[in-house]
Amino acid sequence: MAGWWQEFFSGGALEFVASARNEEQTREEAGFVQEAMGLPVGSRVLDVPCGGGRVALELAASGYDVTGVDVSQSLLDVAKAKTDARGLAIRWQRGDMRDLPWVEEFDGAVCFWSSFGYFDEQGNADFLKAVARALKPGAPFVMDTPLLETRVPEIATEPRVWWRVGSLLALEERRFDYETSRVESDWTFIREGRRETKRLSVRLYTYRELTLLLEEAGFGDCQAYGDIDLEPFGSSSGWLYMVTRKVNRAG
Repeated sequence: MAGWWQEFFSGGALEFVASARNEEQTREEAGFVQEAMGLPVGSRVLDVPCGGGRVALELAASGYDVTGVDVSQSLLDVAKAKTDARGLAIRWQRGDMRDLPWVEEFDGAVCFWSSFGYFDEQGNADFLKAVARALKPGAPFVMDTPLLETRVPEIATEPRVWWRVGSLLALEERRFDYETSRVESDWTFIREGRRETKRLSVRLYTYRELTLLLEEAGFGDCQAYGDIDLEPFGSSSGWLYMVTRKVNRAG
């Protein structure tokens, strides 16, 4: 389902994405990102895709020089409003995450909240290469993502999941397509008797496939965690938090 993200982030889906994580969860995730990157305050950090700016806002509040990129103007509008309300300075830029304009400008980068795997094989590889190109040699890249090994058993036991965000109810009905290695999800958003439906498609990689993609993009020294408490990734982990670094080829 090519280009699904161009229509998904609006209406009920926009509210869900903007509000599904509470402030405490966001602070904890941003704290993990800061610890994982190990960068001094004032470092330039790229958040891509930044969505509604959850993590970027917390990083900026901690003193980092943050740039956020997203293709959704609706999400960027949410991010800008929150930036103004908190009196922070963040550069928000609308753009395609596969085609970033910078070359070796950032001290670190983050891709968080299952924002990887939106595209086809070439597009996902292009995104990782674009991030690597934007980073200085040796700079850290922190990403979180489900893996085929962790998500497929979950989908088999729980193909339908309900969430409540304020007065909004959200239902995800999901299946795994073994021919394409993608999770195909039908979302229904319900408020006051009104229903809205959206579709989503995300490529799931195995751990091995992902590390190979990162290496091909120019990253190395991969450190894998199973949660934001820095527990090593293992067979019982439900999610992957990957910390890797751009290879310093000159060194």
